[in-house]
Amino acid sequence: MPETTVPATQPLIHARALTKCFGSFTAVNGIDFDVAPGEAFGFLGPNGAGKTSTMRMIGTVSPVTSGELTVFGLDPAQHGARIRARLGVVPQADTLDSELSVLENLLIFGRYFDLSWAESRRRATELLEFVQLTERAGDKVEPLSGGMKRRLVIARSLINEPSLLLLDEPTTGLDPQARHLVWDRLYRLKQRGVTLCLTTHYMDEAEQLCDRLVVMDQARIVAEGSPRQLIDKYVTREVLELRFRRNDDETDDSAHLDGRLEGLAERIEQLPDRVLVYTADGEAAAATAYERGLRPASVLVRRSSLEDVFLRLTGRSLVD
Repeated sequence: MPETTVPATQPLIHARALTKCFGSFTAVNGIDFDVAPGEAFGFLGPNGAGKTSTMRMIGTVSPVTSGELTVFGLDPAQHGARIRARLGVVPQADTLDSELSVLENLLIFGRYFDLSWAESRRRATELLEFVQLTERAGDKVEPLSGGMKRRLVIARSLINEPSLLLLDEPTTGLDPQARHLVWDRLYRLKQRGVTLCLTTHYMDEAEQLCDRLVVMDQARIVAEGSPRQLIDKYVTREVLELRFRRNDDETDDSAHLDGRLEGLAERIEQLPDRVLVYTADGEAAAATAYERGLRPASVLVRRSSLEDVFLRLTGRSLVD
């Protein structure tokens, strides 16, 4: 992969007060962030938070409404073609040509970057091996599984040997095995020095792939840091989950707690199917709950996760 000309001390992507409006609707509202060369940076947030709009501005396919944005030290409004020549893009939709073979999809895409047929074929052969699709090179795209198509899109995005790879929901709809294979290939790209910038709905994906990430909600950034930093800052070390038996009147025992959990932990969240107790010591909190006369049907103590952070910052309500 080619080296970026951006100095190692300078961000590869730099945004200040970045804003995107569609008429009277503000999709991205004055956000600040930097992406360093060689890191994996994530945008995490519910639907409509502004993640994809931000990625489209970085990819120079959507103009900035206001604020400052540079990619490779260049202004997308002035140098869009130069930036795109050094980008790889994995969109949400696969956008593959179903009438062409797996190999032909890569060869044709290579020509968009003025690669010779011989060079396109050389790179395509290497990339198919990289994404484990060599044996399907002559097959048409249509009958491929979702995981294979996603890997082919990633291979296609690498045909120009980009130094920055933009991935919008890279593993949506994939089964666990396919997701882990995609994660493995993205990790290998990062080891080669490729900068990754991705959006995702999956908390485990963000924890696996991202060195740093921002959480977006309602067009703004509400938190920033590494997955570990965000967990340490916004939630407790452990979560105690208490599930109660359903009664004849279709209520459960948790509806009659009568304050018996009060003071048990710094934060308690009562959900329709369980009670979440956020605490530094889940076993101790469970013992105290039992001493207070609570008899849950099941007790689970687990480590806090990025999903706990996400739900605390963005809420549990669905966003239409």
